[in-house]
Formats: sequence, structure tokens, C-alpha cells
Amino acid sequence: MPVNGGASGTGKTTRYWDCCKPSCAWTSNVSGVSGVVNTCSNNGNVITDPNVHNGCQGGGTIGTQGDGYSYMCANQQPFVVNDQLAYGFAAASISGVSTARMCCSCYELTFTSGPVLGQKFVVQTTNTGGDLGYNQFDLQMPGGGLGAFDGCSKQFNVDASTWGARYGGVTSVAGCSVLPSSLQAGCQWHFGWFKGADNPTMTFKEVVCPAALTSISG
Repeated sequence: MPVNGGASGTGKTTRYWDCCKPSCAWTSNVSGVSGVVNTCSNNGNVITDPNVHNGCQGGGTIGTQGDGYSYMCANQQPFVVNDQLAYGFAAASISGVSTARMCCSCYELTFTSGPVLGQKFVVQTTNTGGDLGYNQFDLQMPGGGLGAFDGCSKQFNVDASTWGARYGGVTSVAGCSVLPSSLQAGCQWHFGWFKGADNPTMTFKEVVCPAALTSISG
């Protein structure tokens, strides 16, 4: 269901999975919602304290769960609803929309190019990005590339530089096998429902968040 007066427009997509604590997990970045985005410890448990230090860089205090740092939860990856619709999460930069307004809001993306032309992807914005451009949605998908930061090596105690190109990630479904088992379904989604699409353009409109997403993000 569209949000009256909600943001809409045209834009582009990219993809990433850096395992870092999402910006919308900090209380200072959210407004008008019931809470912050869930984060997880390196042992996979949800962290109850929103002030726990980001596993990638700066801010917060060392926690008491796992290694004391907070990371993106593994279940915040895309999943199929049907052949024409999927749900997931994204970092975003939307013209004229503040971080506080954008955090935890949801958008229906309709792809306008590539093999996913016409398919719809409803995402909740759990993160922002200073390196994102005008009306850009950076889709969270495991194996989509670490991007500017790498929290995955620390979270999973691996060398995440083996997870494909720094920007773009793995290039085939076979490449998903190098990821931890908890992330492989979201990586395989890229080559299944998403048909291996490479940064398709899209139109977007703000919608009421589906319970299927908020039950995961918190």
C-alpha cells in the first residue's frame, strides 16, 4: 500500500554485503518508528543494546555478547515472495529525504532494465551511505561485494576478500559456496529470482512496510 505523500521517483540500484552495523541501528538516526534496526553479534544472536560498537568502525561501547561488536544480521537478506515479487533490505540515498525520515521506511522498486524488467522488489531501508548517489538503492545481498567496508572477515573469522570482487561480488551461483552457510541463500537469490542482474535501473515509491520485513528487522 502506497504511503500518502511518500517519496517516489526514478533511480538506480547497486548491491553490497559488508556485514557492518547498519546506520539505522543507531537511535540518533531513527525518527517516528518503534525502535532501531536489529544487529547481531558474531555468534548470530540479536544484540539488545543499540549502543554497542560497530564491528567496522567507530562509535558506541564494547558489548557483552560475542566478541563485543555489532554486525548486520544474517537474516536481513533478500527472499522470494513469488515470480514477480521479492522482499529484502537496502541502503539508500533519496533526494530530499533525511536520514531520520528514510531510516526504516519501505519502498517498492519496479525494475526498468535488464533481465528483471517489470519485477518488483520491496525493500526496507536499514542503512544509508555517504558514497551513494542521487536516488540510489544499494541492495543488501550476500556475495554482492563488500564495498567500502569489511565487517565480514571479523564477524565470520574468514578472509572475506575471497567473496568475489570488492565491488560487485561473486559472478556465479557457484561462487556462493565460499560464503558462510547462513548467507548462501541470499547469494543464490541473486542468480535465481534476480537472474544475475547487474545494477538495474528502477522506479520507486514509498509503501507501508510489510510485516514480513519488520519482523526480521525489528
